[in-house]
Amino acid sequence: MNSKKIVRWFFIVGLISLLAACSSGGTAEPGAPLTEIGEGEGAVSIVAWAGYIERGETDPAYDWVTDFEAETGCNVSVKVAATSDEMVALMNEGGFDLVTASGDASLRLISGGTVQEINTDLIEGWSTIEPKLQSAAWHTVDGKHYGVPYQWGSNVLMYNTEAFAGAAPDSWNVVFEEMTLPDGQSNTGRVQAFDGPIYIADAALYLKYHQPELGIEDPYALTREQFDAALNLLREQRKLVGRYWHDAFIQIDDFTNEGVAASSSWPFQVNILQFSGEPIASVIPVEGATGWADTTMMHINAEHPNCAYMWLNHSINTQLQGDLAAWFGSVPSVPAACDGNELLTAEGCQINGIDNFDRISFWKTPVADCGDGKECVPYHEWVTNYVAVIGGR
Repeated sequence: MNSKKIVRWFFIVGLISLLAACSSGGTAEPGAPLTEIGEGEGAVSIVAWAGYIERGETDPAYDWVTDFEAETGCNVSVKVAATSDEMVALMNEGGFDLVTASGDASLRLISGGTVQEINTDLIEGWSTIEPKLQSAAWHTVDGKHYGVPYQWGSNVLMYNTEAFAGAAPDSWNVVFEEMTLPDGQSNTGRVQAFDGPIYIADAALYLKYHQPELGIEDPYALTREQFDAALNLLREQRKLVGRYWHDAFIQIDDFTNEGVAASSSWPFQVNILQFSGEPIASVIPVEGATGWADTTMMHINAEHPNCAYMWLNHSINTQLQGDLAAWFGSVPSVPAACDGNELLTAEGCQINGIDNFDRISFWKTPVADCGDGKECVPYHEWVTNYVAVIGGR
């Protein structure tokens, strides 16, 4: 092959590579963020919490999928996950484009190389996101953003108003300690706890308030002594728990038909039950609450990257943000969504807890090195020990 043919051959190969990069949305390096959004691939698959991606099937008023599909040609498919551990497992298996990850999953996905950096220049509404969330530690590493903030909120204490004779409980002790409730019946067998290792933080938060001598500062950064104290509290709680819940709809059924009086829950279940006319209310007790700040993250090998970026942009428009907050009982990541949304109403963000940001201990993955030379119990031990607690050990 002469020199002219060699030069021509390399030119053709280079041109093909360039065209391939452009057609995929402007990135020639696997895992690198897109530099421009190209033509949609016709689909986008999302792992999400229950109630997060609605197309009007439960209530026609709550639909932020149909218009997106019509405008972009990207058909949305959703896999509902009940826990953060399930989300991590599904994303590690692959086959999904996006995930609405909470803080106890997001850093695991980043450190595992499962999700990719997001080019925020391609997110048109990035500047409208709440500043406290834009560079939050659960999705920002070394100055790189690995997702787009979606919604946030607290894990509330949901209770049956008839069981509490119309008076709101002011402490988490109603689910942690045996007692007679205002309706004259014991809480034994009538309370629930979350079926996830991160619930250990709820016990730690309770102890932080009631046993300050333990020195708990961060319920996700526990020394061995603090961790053991939390486990002991959970073992005592085990005697009271009728069910460890992880499916929102099963918990809804339990409060409707099984006489459950109190449990940690999400505002989503509270809203559904109240909408159905059940005697249900919720509160953030004196000890505070754990909570979640969820981020939509993109798989490193997303099959539909252009549609994924289109959804990321769609996910923070004020209409969707307000409608979702009204549906789920959460707080928008875009504060402007609090104003003028018919479903959320003018008081919606205050009702959903927008002023409680500093009272919430947001989910994050426990690690062994908690800084300043302090050794803490890592997450894998949270997993094994919580399984033992649920099993009665």
